[in-house]
Amino acid sequence: MAQSMQVGVRTNTSGQTQIAPITGNNKGLQRAEIKQGIREIITCKDADGKLGLRLRHVNNGLFVALVQNNYPAALAGLRFGDQVLQINGKDVAGWDTDKAHKFLKEAPADRITFAVRDRPFERTITMQKDSQGYIGFVFKNGKIKSIVKDSSAARNGILTDHQLIEVNGQNVVGMKDDGIGEIIDAGGRTITVTIMPSFLYDHICKCMGNSLMKKLMDHSVPDV
Repeated sequence: MAQSMQVGVRTNTSGQTQIAPITGNNKGLQRAEIKQGIREIITCKDADGKLGLRLRHVNNGLFVALVQNNYPAALAGLRFGDQVLQINGKDVAGWDTDKAHKFLKEAPADRITFAVRDRPFERTITMQKDSQGYIGFVFKNGKIKSIVKDSSAARNGILTDHQLIEVNGQNVVGMKDDGIGEIIDAGGRTITVTIMPSFLYDHICKCMGNSLMKKLMDHSVPDV
């Protein structure tokens, strides 16, 4: 069983709160950015006819539930939690998971277009580590369980019962807690996490086990 990990931040010796700087030079913040509006993604199937993509219907919308590493969907920039609005010009509102996968299976291999809204159920929070490298919350199995009082996490709005989706823009869905902790430790003083309410995460990931997510999910660091 994965062990919970605690990271916490306190006020500094002068009593001032440590707040994460929001700057254009922060690579993690740039990678994690959730852009407004709709973007078009153009991709194709690989030599085996695969996209490396699984979708899940939630509230009559289609959402990205799995993006496999080094497959066309990942290379084109699709990310966990993205909402798919159209596929090859067809509106997908109201489609269930089976209909979406059947449509993709029958789609031409050489060109598939998606209209996508960036991760509407997710939000990003930027925090600052203290001198001991802590930012202020406890998580287990990727789920935030508690928040350290007066920490950077507490002051910047981290919430319990939320799932860690990305750290500095790198997908951590399906990773073990120690692997997530290593990414946080190596992430520099400023850490940006992307979180999603746990009940929505559980619904999107329904019918996919952690072992499948860990084995197949794209955990690469996005380009900026």
